[in-house]
Amino acid sequence: MSTLKSICVFCGSKSGNDQLYQQAAIELGRSMAQRNITLVYGGGSIGLMGVIADAVLESGGKVIGVIPRQLATKELLHPGVEEMLVVEDMHTRKAKMSECSDAFIAMPGGFGTLEELFEVVSWVQLGIYSKPMGILNIAGFYDPLLTMVEHCIETEFIKPKYRELIIANETAETLIDHLERHQLPVIEKFLDPEQI
Repeated sequence: MSTLKSICVFCGSKSGNDQLYQQAAIELGRSMAQRNITLVYGGGSIGLMGVIADAVLESGGKVIGVIPRQLATKELLHPGVEEMLVVEDMHTRKAKMSECSDAFIAMPGGFGTLEELFEVVSWVQLGIYSKPMGILNIAGFYDPLLTMVEHCIETEFIKPKYRELIIANETAETLIDHLERHQLPVIEKFLDPEQI
């Protein structure tokens, strides 16, 4: 039994150009269902979003979808997800997904996925959240981003201890294991400029 009851997964509304991305989404969905971890996600039926939701549902797991009203058309909203929360806008969507989740995982995706990933990391750094953030780094998809984070540390825009805000792994099982036992760096509640 997992110590995590729910994980919010950020991922693309496209499937990408490598079958490994879809296979990883299936593996992550199955693993979450087997561990009785609820999937919280963007509510779509297309791309990697649809793949992971289908995998969880087909494995007997629970799914919570959160989708803005303007995207909740018949083409996008997943018809098989019983607990579908239709919200007013993207800001409300992210707040609701965060509220419903114990941890976060970013899979491959585009601008929206990257924005969601970095909002969570920024808010954990500021002490707004205290939840672990993982990256499923399929076929090195996130290597350039992780290199950029290291560059920000080397150039002293990010403190070295905040490297631990993001856990990266290539397999779903190992990533979930790491999220379950991950200790976030100590975040001071009242930050002066030198502590950020």
